[in-house]
Amino acid sequence: MLVELRILDLGVIGEAAIEFSPGFTAVTGETGAGKTMIVTGLSLLTGAKADPRLVRVGAGRALVEGRWQLDAATAAAVAELGGEVDADGVLTSRQLSASRSRMTIGGAQVPAGIGQDLVGEWVTVHGQSEQLRLGTPERQREVLDRYAGPELDGLLTDYRERFEQRRRLMTELAELTDQAQARLRELDLLRFGLDEIARVEPQPGEDVTLAAEAKLLQSIDDVRLAVHTGLMALAGDEDSYGEVPDALGLVGAARKALVTAVAADDSLTGLASELDDAAAALADVASGLAGYLAGLDADPVRLEWIAGRQADLQALTRKYGATIDEVLAYAAESAARVTTLDSADARIEELQVQLAALDADLGVLATRLTDLRTAAAERLEAAVRGELAALAMPKARLRFEVAPLTEPGPHGADQISLLFSANPGSAPGPLAKVASGGELSRVRLALEVVLAETTPGQTFVFDEVDAGVGGAVALEIGRRLARLARHSQVIVVTHLAQVAAFADKHFQVTKADDGQVTTSGVRQVAADDRLAVLARMMGGLDSSESALAHATELLEQASSRASR
Repeated sequence: MLVELRILDLGVIGEAAIEFSPGFTAVTGETGAGKTMIVTGLSLLTGAKADPRLVRVGAGRALVEGRWQLDAATAAAVAELGGEVDADGVLTSRQLSASRSRMTIGGAQVPAGIGQDLVGEWVTVHGQSEQLRLGTPERQREVLDRYAGPELDGLLTDYRERFEQRRRLMTELAELTDQAQARLRELDLLRFGLDEIARVEPQPGEDVTLAAEAKLLQSIDDVRLAVHTGLMALAGDEDSYGEVPDALGLVGAARKALVTAVAADDSLTGLASELDDAAAALADVASGLAGYLAGLDADPVRLEWIAGRQADLQALTRKYGATIDEVLAYAAESAARVTTLDSADARIEELQVQLAALDADLGVLATRLTDLRTAAAERLEAAVRGELAALAMPKARLRFEVAPLTEPGPHGADQISLLFSANPGSAPGPLAKVASGGELSRVRLALEVVLAETTPGQTFVFDEVDAGVGGAVALEIGRRLARLARHSQVIVVTHLAQVAAFADKHFQVTKADDGQVTTSGVRQVAADDRLAVLARMMGGLDSSESALAHATELLEQASSRASR
């Protein structure tokens, strides 16, 4: 429910604040006073397109704020957007300037589209744009589905889930089918590469290992000489024993010399032990070098084989990776891709089976949707017929035509058309084409009165719902708005006293002109003040006894009619 509306510098309204309450609120004012800006402000709060020209002349920006009381589920939806809901409700705002528009819900800035989806569930604005929407098949289907109730809602949810699943499967099937030739070409390329790699049978790290071995074989003479020289420096040679000093001989001499010193000073024992360890380490290195030298043989045949093997490996690394490890990784990925591509035919068959099952389920659900819509259409037509009769359209007929679609869509297999005939003998035609503005307004009101009984608790805003009518018809419009207000909050912008008289709360939009700028404001009228306003709206003088008496009679008449 809308609790409060505040408008700043919007159109001709400089600043206005309206406190709303449950029931029926009327907003009146002379032509050009700016009462339509109330509806415009509410439309902006629902995410409607912002026009910079709405900013009042001389102002830098316009601001509209609305405070709402929400139920727990709606408050949770606000919290999901990052908005705050306090004890006073949630504050929504829309700010627009020449260059930008900004919308917030509970203090959290949101895109206008998100705001439209959320706030649009709280309030329904019936203005000229809504009249145009009522002429579209989508809006007509929404109206019928809304009347059909929760059973259709649940069924439609199941249908949409399956329809979306079918759409995804159809997309996958189309891709697999359309890409059959490309898939076969890719398979051939992958298999060729895998066969080429398999013939060579590369091993992990083989290219690195062979490169190191080839490097050794190519320089084996230099290595042999270097190792032999090192060994001689460590252990000497039998042929030159004693002639050229070697490391082991010198260390042995040092050990022998320390024996006498250790005997005289045992503090040298540690150093003598370290010298023993050094001698043992040198002996181990010399032994290792001797063993390495004994096994070091030139092998021209092996070197030739390595060169050939490297050529085979390089043929792979030119195509499939910089190293053999990358080639093996490519082979693993290719094998997995081949498995996937090979399974495409099986997947196509699987998809076809799943789609057949989904089509069967969708057919059953679509039939049930059609049955529910057809039954709901009959009930809704009968209920609206009674409302139209009370609105001085006793011969009017409104018919929801439920026809099959050429191709089922996300909402079922039904094409909903709202047909209208104002007079007997005239063939029903599309509502948007055959109904006048006044007729369309009354059809819209009749629908909302009927629908409100099945979906109470909303806020409805009507702009000039009484256009083109007067007298007894206006009284009936007022009575039906009052009836709608029993279930929902109703806000009506009207120029007819016969409608405003039914309101529980009455606000008047007034304007002031300083010769340069016209500024409007809003004030609540009640008691004698309201009588004067109603008298003036009926074309009388607000101070004349006859006009006031007429206004009093109108209020009494409205009160008695509203209670019926």
